[in-house]
Amino acid sequence: MTLPAPRYITYVPLTDLPADPANPKGHEIERVIASITDHGFVETVVADERTGMLIAGHGRREALIEMQIRGLPLPDGLLLDDDGGWLVPVTRGWASKDDRQARALLILLNRLPEAGGWLPGPLATILEDLATADPDLLDSLCFTDDEMENLLRQVDPETLPQGPDGTSTTDHDDLYSGDGGLADSGDDDRATSTCCPACGHVFSPGR
Repeated sequence: MTLPAPRYITYVPLTDLPADPANPKGHEIERVIASITDHGFVETVVADERTGMLIAGHGRREALIEMQIRGLPLPDGLLLDDDGGWLVPVTRGWASKDDRQARALLILLNRLPEAGGWLPGPLATILEDLATADPDLLDSLCFTDDEMENLLRQVDPETLPQGPDGTSTTDHDDLYSGDGGLADSGDDDRATSTCCPACGHVFSPGR
């Protein structure tokens, strides 16, 4: 006899996803909405079988409700039921032992992703590529100017990708003012800018 998998994914009506009122995590809902709009619904929410409430995915749930209220299109990754309701993929099969464990996991699942930090070299390489190839996609990551400057201070510019011939694609002298600051890029919409030390590209990570 084959036993059922201990974890499985099923589609559940958005209206049947109760949030845990004890959830202490705040959310930047507009950023979550933008992420779902740009990339689809990638990460499933997780239900606690003991309580019937979410153990992970409160921000995504709130964002989907707001998207539906606004009349936005069904995101990629969701399904429609016969009445036009949104069906959300939910990971099922986990059950907490008691309320204390459930509330501890509510916090832990949010703390773990941030605990390891970032590897400066690989992160800077990806961001530098986005800065040159797709600035709008870079902007969607919402790195602030201070975060970018701190990151770039931690990496060796020689290790980052440059132009196709291995040389800088931009004249660095044109990007800096005489007092060592950034020169005006000439684009009012991207006035607050950061310069990549490898390619010289000026971009606005915090827009």
